[in-house]
Amino acid sequence: MNYKIKDLPLDERPREKLKLKGSKSLSDEELLAILLRTGTKNESAKDLSIRLLKEIKTLHNLNTLSYNYLISIKGIKEAKALTILAALELGKRLNYKKEPIKKIKTGEDVLNLLQYEIINLRQEKLFAIFLNSQNEVISYQTIFIGTQNKSITHPREIFYEAIKEQAVKIIIAHNHPSNNVNPSPEDITFTNNLKNASIIMQIPLLDHIILGNNTYFSFLDHNLL
Repeated sequence: MNYKIKDLPLDERPREKLKLKGSKSLSDEELLAILLRTGTKNESAKDLSIRLLKEIKTLHNLNTLSYNYLISIKGIKEAKALTILAALELGKRLNYKKEPIKKIKTGEDVLNLLQYEIINLRQEKLFAIFLNSQNEVISYQTIFIGTQNKSITHPREIFYEAIKEQAVKIIIAHNHPSNNVNPSPEDITFTNNLKNASIIMQIPLLDHIILGNNTYFSFLDHNLL
């Protein structure tokens, strides 16, 4: 039986429940229903939110949805899709955009610096962090975005940017979408090549960090650099 949210008892309507009991009292479906605001002719906003969550399997998968995917779902058009995407982005920024990292001391500093950049990425992304003599961050840049078959770039591209930034030292980092942060043979070969190039360029490579979801692997810490 289909129903409208206004037909529910007052304390069971998502918005009223939020006002009376706070956001933590709401289910995933109720929170999503508030973002959706309205349903369709044949289902309430809560029914629509239930259907959406069933289709994507888990709440976490909301983070991976594109605009085009959202508007392909019956009952979700531009306004609803944009509201969901904006809410998700705000949540990410609250979780990951903390005080800016000004100085790199450990691999965890690199993780904290770049965690927001890699969340839910399905491709490998290679970053170069450019440092001054005090290990303070001058800037960091995306050097390469990998495909399914290729994720390695040439060292010259990294050192070209390092010279432009007047960097004294560099750190390289890339993500593993699988969340398995152990280095592949290609990662090890690339790091060795990059280290050799850094000696020639006289811009030391301090570390290569492989990033996962709240985890990392440091070549330096594992005596691979």
